[in-house]
Amino acid sequence: MSFTVDKVTDGRFEMAYLRFGSGKKTMVILPGLSIQSVLPAAAAIEKQYEIFSDAFTVYLFDRRTDLPPVYTVENMADDTAAAMRALGLTDCCVFGASQGGMIAMTIAAKYPALVSRLALGSTAARMDEDNTAVIDEWVSLAEKKDREGLCLSFGEAVYPPAMFQQYRSAFLAMAKTVTDADLQRFITLAGSTGSFDMTEGLTQIPCPVFAIGDTDDRVLGKDATLTIAALLKDKPDFTLMMYEGYGHAVYDAAPDYTQRLYDFFQQA
Repeated sequence: MSFTVDKVTDGRFEMAYLRFGSGKKTMVILPGLSIQSVLPAAAAIEKQYEIFSDAFTVYLFDRRTDLPPVYTVENMADDTAAAMRALGLTDCCVFGASQGGMIAMTIAAKYPALVSRLALGSTAARMDEDNTAVIDEWVSLAEKKDREGLCLSFGEAVYPPAMFQQYRSAFLAMAKTVTDADLQRFITLAGSTGSFDMTEGLTQIPCPVFAIGDTDDRVLGKDATLTIAALLKDKPDFTLMMYEGYGHAVYDAAPDYTQRLYDFFQQA
């Protein structure tokens, strides 16, 4: 097993990415909102998605390095699409989780040549008062520089109770490493989510779509995934999978999640 962490630029910005696998097909992972970059966990990510390594070359994209003061989800999608094009990627199997799912569906709608199959995990087509409360609380804690409160609130909301308790000490340890720059970056990224609305664009996505959620999602609520399903109910190549008891981070917690993704993407 081997991986590469590198940066790509299109002349306007830099974006870090992780690359592993040696297959002919291309998979792109767009992670959700995080307090710190997920790239330092590259080895664990490669291990989690090792089932893809033979058939796929996998890319995981971070957000751009230098964020503008206002950075919308559409801006994130435009920059990620530009990074994909700069690397020569096209016809990709794209998996986006949470905010990454919002970015992924925007790319699929605006730049359909880049996406051959789309998997949306624990995400929403639109944000409103019903599903922004948790994220608003995180932003408030970040603005107060309450690192410990933010990390604990984040972990408790995202992971199922048993998993959160198992890793509670790790969240407390992480809080000690969170910098002021991390907090400001988090505030910018989290603050962009409230205005997101892709309810019309979602129905224009031409490729097959697989939506995966959990009935116990304590961040966006189960209705976020079910709303996606309602919008795409007439799309013949749409598939829905709802788990129970794994929470928002079902993509990390459910033991068969990556297998289901693999089965869907293998059809590309």
